[in-house]
Amino acid sequence: MSSNPSCIKVAAIQMNCTLGDRDANLVKAKQLVEQAIKSNAQLIVLPELFNTGYRVEERDIELAEPIPGPTTDWMKEIAERFQVYMVGAILESGESSGLVYDTAVIVGPEGLIGTYRKTHLWDQENVRFTKGNEFPVYITPLANIGLQICYEVGFPEGSRILSLKGADILIYPSAFGLPRLYAWDVATRSRALENGAYLIAANRTGIEKEETVFAGHSRIVDPLGQVLAEAEQDDDVIVMEIDLQLVVKQRRTIPYLRDLNRKLISEQYE
Repeated sequence: MSSNPSCIKVAAIQMNCTLGDRDANLVKAKQLVEQAIKSNAQLIVLPELFNTGYRVEERDIELAEPIPGPTTDWMKEIAERFQVYMVGAILESGESSGLVYDTAVIVGPEGLIGTYRKTHLWDQENVRFTKGNEFPVYITPLANIGLQICYEVGFPEGSRILSLKGADILIYPSAFGLPRLYAWDVATRSRALENGAYLIAANRTGIEKEETVFAGHSRIVDPLGQVLAEAEQDDDVIVMEIDLQLVVKQRRTIPYLRDLNRKLISEQYE
């Protein structure tokens, strides 16, 4: 591990899932997470709905969990045992009966740090899930972290808000489809470049219900929009050391955040 205090090791987990089988998915996820830990990863990102699979729409209510709950407890145990930080997205049961959120969770050695409920829903997610309405940034000993989920990589507003609030790393647990791989390629690099931030996108692989094909290509992108590492196999772990001083340097080199006309932009949304 680097002696430079601004450097940390981050990992993205790419995996296929067994549809609806939480136990099997957590066993596989643990194996992949432990690979990342063996490579000294300090921040580990899992895909969207990694514990249940994505196409479980007929079982959303059944498989949704409270937070804290079984999967977040599982994440917390690993984080505490190995002194790492973890992010993943799961089905969350809402405060009102029958409401389900697609929710990213961040945990660390200190326990549950926070959550983010997906605000921009893709296609049938608008029927399955309730929209979130906040863009929190989580301050950790490693870095300031902003959470988004999958489809939201195509919406620059969320990542821009998070970056203006202080996020240095943008994280996207994803179940992004292969037919839109071209969008994934451009959007992941664009969100990093335009915000001068690191981006970690952990995606799914495999096919569900013989029709939903996931794109893979999990990646770690630097503040210049350069892909530092990209997953190649169905079940894969990519690990990269990143230097947060590059965030500072790039935001001075191309000062998008400084030069944004916030007043003008906010007026357009009123």
